[in-house]
Amino acid sequence: MQMIKREVIGRYRGSFLGLFWSFINPILMLAIYTFVFSVVFKTRLDQSDNAIYNDKFAFALSLFAGLIIFNLLSECLSRAPGLILANINYVKKIIFPLEILPWVALGSALFHASVSFLVLLLLLLLIDHPIHWTLIYLPIIVLPLLLLIMGLSWLLASIGVFVRDIGQFIGLILTMLLFMSPIFYPASALPESVRDYLFLNPLTFIIEQARAVILYGQLPNWFGLTVYYMIALLIAWAGLVWFEKTRKGFADVL
Repeated sequence: MQMIKREVIGRYRGSFLGLFWSFINPILMLAIYTFVFSVVFKTRLDQSDNAIYNDKFAFALSLFAGLIIFNLLSECLSRAPGLILANINYVKKIIFPLEILPWVALGSALFHASVSFLVLLLLLLLIDHPIHWTLIYLPIIVLPLLLLIMGLSWLLASIGVFVRDIGQFIGLILTMLLFMSPIFYPASALPESVRDYLFLNPLTFIIEQARAVILYGQLPNWFGLTVYYMIALLIAWAGLVWFEKTRKGFADVL
């Protein structure tokens, strides 16, 4: 917890506005993306009886909810390959648990995701949009994504020690995930022949479920969540096992 606190505060140390930037950044990001995709490219959501689709703020709400989920994963995975390389002094300390470094990165990302979520709630209040009671299910929906992130972070942190190019590769993958996720568009906007393949993207299901409980007042897909939990637990376990098996060679390489 101390390392997470230092990580968050250190990011804004020396800036005039300090932690206030954690509120400004998501607001500016929301404004820019909304202008580009809803005004310049005139992106529209599906036409339906759901009030959210007919609201003039529909695109902004849907976009922002998706970006919060994506940025949570993106911040962790983009940093993962360099975590060990950036903390070489810890590698030389045998008693230091290197496996907590991805937790520190995740804690920092969760802080910024929480701030962005508060901005989303404020937007809902400002436009007088109903805040549904199903919002309480959001932590249950996000938790399996956190397990998936940790598994991938352990894996990438280990590989990053031996293969330095992995960081550049992950940047490309994250860019692909951004546009192959239903962030700027709903999954239902795609043809049925393509829609099923979209759910091979690990972000798609979580983004759709997060929007369902936050914006539409719908209950989560419990069967889908159960399957996602099982896969995420498996990936988290495999990532940790890989990390523990390979950490013995970190000192020799570094």
